[in-house]
Amino acid sequence: MLNIILFGPPGAGKGTQSAKIIEKYNLTHLSTGDVFRYNIKNETELGVLAKSYIDKGELVPDEVTNNMVKDFLTREKNEFGFIFDGYPRTIAQGETLNNMLLEMGTSVSMMIALEVDEDELVKRLLERGKTSGRVDDQDEGTIRNRFRVYAEETSPLAEFYSEQDKYVGIYGMGEIEEIFDRLCQAIESKNNAESK
Repeated sequence: MLNIILFGPPGAGKGTQSAKIIEKYNLTHLSTGDVFRYNIKNETELGVLAKSYIDKGELVPDEVTNNMVKDFLTREKNEFGFIFDGYPRTIAQGETLNNMLLEMGTSVSMMIALEVDEDELVKRLLERGKTSGRVDDQDEGTIRNRFRVYAEETSPLAEFYSEQDKYVGIYGMGEIEEIFDRLCQAIESKNNAESK
């Protein structure tokens, strides 16, 4: 099983690249945003609970998020593996994910981080903001604050997966296909190392 955590700051191209990885390796996409929407729309017990926090403007506790992820993994079994998008966000979530996958007889294969120059990302997001209608993509101060939050959240996770020899940084600048080739090389090299 190939289980990839895909990371990268806003505008790094995670959505584009994860779609290509999913297609090539037959992975199931686990996006926390989608998982939340599914549970809230279907008014599952977890969805109702999550909505109660969201409606009060509070963060949904890790336990609720973790249970939604566990439910998704059970419901969407895939012998090929998963690509995790937006999860885990904390070391506690990373440890929980390790345990969930262990119960399934598998583990995180690698955490891939798309590394892109911040000024380039600001340009990309401001450009995207002109057409996407996303308010958070139209103000440079807001964009830079999102990068700061991303760095604070992810640097501990990068270290967490580095200690397990599962972190891979990929240069995220260039044409879409060039970046995809780099990602595939990293995935293949990890797969080859594990199959020896």
